[in-house]
Amino acid sequence: MPAIADDLELELESGPVLVTVEYRVNREHVSDFLKAMNRCGRIRRRDGASRWGIYRDTEHPDQFVETFIVHSWVEHLRQHERVTRADRALEERISSYTSGEPKVRHLIYATAAV
Repeated sequence: MPAIADDLELELESGPVLVTVEYRVNREHVSDFLKAMNRCGRIRRRDGASRWGIYRDTEHPDQFVETFIVHSWVEHLRQHERVTRADRALEERISSYTSGEPKVRHLIYATAAV
């Protein structure tokens, strides 16, 4: 489950949530990685993401960043509960094309207190 800073007050309905996942992809597997990530994008949208994308870093071509937006924090937590065996198999395939662990960040829409 995603970690939350101790000093951040977060309601379950807080949102939207922007999730980013950074991958380092072995160059010989870029094409296969992108095909698998497009399947992953369909799964993210199936599980509640309103927007999804995969981006390549222009300065570091082996770096890719997946982004997706979910309506609320609770909706993102539910995404973690919806993972199927097929989803896990896809995650393992994606992992086989990358080196190191992906870096995941969760960003909550910021508003000023009224």
